[in-house]
Amino acid sequence: MLNDATGFSKIMIAAGYTDLRRGIEGLATIIRYKYKLDPYEKNVLFLFCGKRTDRIKGLLWEGDGFLLLYKRLDIGAFSWPRTSDEVMSITQEQYMMLMKGLEVVARHPISEITPPGEIA
Repeated sequence: MLNDATGFSKIMIAAGYTDLRRGIEGLATIIRYKYKLDPYEKNVLFLFCGKRTDRIKGLLWEGDGFLLLYKRLDIGAFSWPRTSDEVMSITQEQYMMLMKGLEVVARHPISEITPPGEIA
């Protein structure tokens, strides 16, 4: 289920570190009070990553109850954005990149350079 993004209306990732010992209620509390979002929004996948980047947790409201997802990689790690303590929406393409271990948010984005002789 976590390898493809079918069936999700939105995918939200919580950048930074999250204590993965939290269960459904703890993660729903983070979503509601820290990020000011509704954890009961149907088919929205919220993803969390702890300090060990080989495992993630997902929380999904299906309309009649929560689904708590946990994935631990045998080899490799997730490239999780650690720079800010916010939640961000990602596309299905970015989600597929994340599941393959690629960066969703560039650590050192390429800035546009103004050619000599042009005014910025």
